[in-house]
Amino acid sequence: MLLQNKKVAVIGGGPVGLTFATLLQQAGVHVNVYEWDVSEFARIKGGTLDLLQNMGQKVFGKAGLLEDYFNNARPTARRFADIHGNIKERFPAFNNPEIDRNDLRKILLQSLRPNTVVWDRRFVSLKEQDDKFLLQFENGITETADLVVGANGIMSNVRQQYITGTSPFYTGIVAIAGEVLDYKIRCPNFKRLCDDDKIIVKYEYCFFLSQPKAQSELYYYICFPKPESWIKGNGLNFRDNKQISGYLDDLLADWDSAYKEIFALTDEFTLLPLRQVPLENWRPHKNITLIGDSAHGMPPYAGVGLNTGLMDALYLSENLTNANFKDIQSAIQDYENKMFEYASEAQQETTKNKAALFAKDPKE
Repeated sequence: MLLQNKKVAVIGGGPVGLTFATLLQQAGVHVNVYEWDVSEFARIKGGTLDLLQNMGQKVFGKAGLLEDYFNNARPTARRFADIHGNIKERFPAFNNPEIDRNDLRKILLQSLRPNTVVWDRRFVSLKEQDDKFLLQFENGITETADLVVGANGIMSNVRQQYITGTSPFYTGIVAIAGEVLDYKIRCPNFKRLCDDDKIIVKYEYCFFLSQPKAQSELYYYICFPKPESWIKGNGLNFRDNKQISGYLDDLLADWDSAYKEIFALTDEFTLLPLRQVPLENWRPHKNITLIGDSAHGMPPYAGVGLNTGLMDALYLSENLTNANFKDIQSAIQDYENKMFEYASEAQQETTKNKAALFAKDPKE
């Protein structure tokens, strides 16, 4: 096997990095995942996730984790509403139920050997040293590896330092995300509107999506176009919930009070400039590659970002653990050739959906 007596370092303990580590371990590979969260109990921000049948579910089936996914996920229907709180259309749950991010991480961690994930490790840089890589983390901590896989997100410093200097580009759309705790009790009007389904609203220049989570939590985001200069120059304090809820009230002045109810009771707001990673200008590299958002991060308009990353984990792990390649670099090159093709298709679908979702902002 190509990785016999080799050590693999995965930078980033998100779903894609953990899935890749699981698949390698099942083939007998020595792998460690370095994650900057302080522990496995750190709460992950963000909405629910779903595994598509021919993508993420396929990968979890290969890893023997598909039953665990279905046992922890919830079928969630979609309701298309207007700004006045009227339900226009409802689609029943698909065969890819929604799962909370922490529940997905728990499934993956339980599939790994103890101490596979090294917590509280913020990656700083790497350099080649005697046919290996020397990885440097904050607080002067170092590790060595024979193969490095960057899985640390859209702003990956592994990518920027070693693979390509091309930075993610701003797509012209920002999202304000909010999370409401115990929304079923605190937000009775919105609870009646959604009835624990997703709510989707498309109106002029704004796109709204809400996702019910476990423990009666609600995650939502509002996407709208803004110039890049607005990101730093908007004057908003995202630690001031009252200010941000007031901004949303003004932005969506004509919207029903059920939406404004969740704005007023949001426990935490986050500003998310939506960016995309160009699949270009990769420099020559050896025994190092990227998976997931580090390689091809994209906005969520097509809903395939995670699933594309899970396909990365499957293809790269299979290449590295079968006998079809003469060396590690050949296995990586074959994976990258495939990845560029299907990730480009996913990004093209995302761009197409963005054009359909957003009209020009009449206020600009």
